[in-house]
Amino acid sequence: MLNVLFSAKPAAWEEYEAPLKSAFAEAGLDVALACDHAPADVDYIVFAPNGPVTDFGLYTQTKAVMSLWAGVETVVDNPTLTQPLCRLVDHSLTQGMVEWVVGHTLRHHLGMDAHITGQDGVWREAFPPVAANRPVTILGIGALGTACGQALHALGFPVTGWSRSAKDIPNLRCLHGDHGLIASLQNAEIVILLLPQTPGTESILNADTLALMAPGAFIINPGRGPLIDDDALLAALDSGQIAHATLDVFRVEPLPQEHPFWAHLNVTVTPHIASTTRPETASAVIADNIARGEAGKPFHYVVDRGLGY
Repeated sequence: MLNVLFSAKPAAWEEYEAPLKSAFAEAGLDVALACDHAPADVDYIVFAPNGPVTDFGLYTQTKAVMSLWAGVETVVDNPTLTQPLCRLVDHSLTQGMVEWVVGHTLRHHLGMDAHITGQDGVWREAFPPVAANRPVTILGIGALGTACGQALHALGFPVTGWSRSAKDIPNLRCLHGDHGLIASLQNAEIVILLLPQTPGTESILNADTLALMAPGAFIINPGRGPLIDDDALLAALDSGQIAHATLDVFRVEPLPQEHPFWAHLNVTVTPHIASTTRPETASAVIADNIARGEAGKPFHYVVDRGLGY
């Protein structure tokens, strides 16, 4: 029997207990799932950063830590975490992100806000370009960025994807490195941020890089708040270089009430809801990964500590 420790906030246990037990049984695993196993007896940890486990050094027999979150920036530098750390790649989380990104991309592309929030009794005929004439750039073409890029390509948008290292993804113009970042942003009309948070990605959108984008461009950030220099973005919004920013993530969450994003007419704030982990599908991913480990196969989605994701 495997001892699996669940370490997350108490409300998550209520959501995950039954789906995890069902997924373990479906995977043919004999598992004792609990929140209070003795550290020395734990084979695997199902982990969220808001749970009680902070010292992984106590878990001397633990074979891997299975994250409930796609992002691992809050734990990857923990010096006590020497076990393999597997981030969550879940198709329902991916699908939710695709729907949110495509929805807001189309909202800005079609100029929908003018008709939804700006009705004033004046008949104005203004036609958007077709998608083929609206270049979109996605910074970060991992699982989420690739899925969003493919969905936007299917709608006719020319999509450029940028990543730290070289990639070759069908239907996307793939660029990488410092020179690729500049080329990916030049004349982009919609920029979507789906990068992980690392020292190399912090404030990747700043005064210099915002100036590369097409005048009146749109920014959509469901990735991580620190990817954007807030002051530089506000200045670009005020100057008209950026027409609108739709932001789902922030440097401090919840976003403080006094933050200028709340009151800015050209900023849409959404409260970190672009997508979420669904217990049923996430549990199946975790159970499958543990089954792989028990079968002697390499784990899926192992985090590279050097890269931070």
